[in-house]
Amino acid sequence: MTDTQAKAIPNRLFFRLFQTGNVLQRQVQKEMGVSTVQWAVLGALSRPGYENGISFNELTEYLIVSRQNLDGVLKRLERDDHVVRIAHPQDGRARLVLMTAQGRAFWESLQPKIDEFYRQALASFGFDDQVSLLHYLNKLNADLATVEIDPAKAATESPEA
Repeated sequence: MTDTQAKAIPNRLFFRLFQTGNVLQRQVQKEMGVSTVQWAVLGALSRPGYENGISFNELTEYLIVSRQNLDGVLKRLERDDHVVRIAHPQDGRARLVLMTAQGRAFWESLQPKIDEFYRQALASFGFDDQVSLLHYLNKLNADLATVEIDPAKAATESPEA
């Protein structure tokens, strides 16, 4: 393998991740009628221990989304009576996001579709493949969180330099 071919692998990998994310968004919307972020919010709120809600800030950190993105998604979920925002009992300035009874019923109604979605999406992956992919995605996520590009160093290492 040439140096040029080896350098093309990261570009192909990140482009494939971009495409995969777009296909995931398209298929989730088409098959389930919710966005991937709505799915993630409802999934997060359905976890044990969150029956009394989660703070807006904790939810943005857990989902790794911007405040603006989450706010827009929550407005749609509130409009559909799936979530409510209530005053935090210990901090009047903060808000808790809470899944409503209608939201829980909606989430439960999605479970068979979600199970089938996972089954079809992972049809060519054995159990060990799924565990390996999860492991590598976790490693990539952790590494991405530490990226800090030094502009001076990047300029001296670029092919144009």
